[in-house]
Amino acid sequence: MIIRIAIPEPTSTDAAYNARSLPSYVAALQSAGATPVIIPLHERQDRVARLLAGTHGVLLPGSGFDVDPERYGDLRIPACGPADAGRSAVDELLLQDAFNLHKPVFAICYGVQALNVWLNGSLIQDLEAVLHTTVDHAPGRDVVNAHPIRIAAASRLSVASESLEGNCNSSHHQAIGRPGDNLRVTAVCPTDGVTEAIELDSPSHFVVGVQWHPERTYTVSPLSRALFAVFVKAAETWQPRSVERSATPA
Repeated sequence: MIIRIAIPEPTSTDAAYNARSLPSYVAALQSAGATPVIIPLHERQDRVARLLAGTHGVLLPGSGFDVDPERYGDLRIPACGPADAGRSAVDELLLQDAFNLHKPVFAICYGVQALNVWLNGSLIQDLEAVLHTTVDHAPGRDVVNAHPIRIAAASRLSVASESLEGNCNSSHHQAIGRPGDNLRVTAVCPTDGVTEAIELDSPSHFVVGVQWHPERTYTVSPLSRALFAVFVKAAETWQPRSVERSATPA
């Protein structure tokens, strides 16, 4: 059985960013046994719907843009970056499809922020400006161990991890503020309390989001490989939600 995972292009306007970042997601999914289905950001909704019809899960990748703060009821501060309307529109289509059919969702960096806002959560628009944190959450793409994380017990993330304490890479200036509907925080940076992972509080629907970039550390991090493995496993065992049919007249 071929496991197909929908993944949108990271941005609608920055081709260089897409070319730099997308291959690592593709490689991680392929190494975990899945086939990526790239969702273009300039297609019609009906075309996107046709692409989604043959997929078993959704991966929301990072982006060089920020979520529009108007979407979570905040006024934009100067440190907040521009939004990407094209990416936001496609993310909404993918999330609606995934939640309607209970498809597994794995959200990474910008992707977890988009997921949180879609579920009526909020964001911290800039960690330095708002929290004045001393932790460097964006030390560079090549830094593997940027800061520590503490993982919540009895979470999907804890099942994938060998320990409840560890380190992660990091490349973000925003973070989750108020968790969205039915989302629970499952990892934090213990130094400053920044949320580093969330998941849907549902035993039957796999929805996990991490603020770091496991696709970049897939070859060197057991946790990164485990995260992709449990996501692909959830996609492999996914079955569409049954729809009750009206009784056939005798």
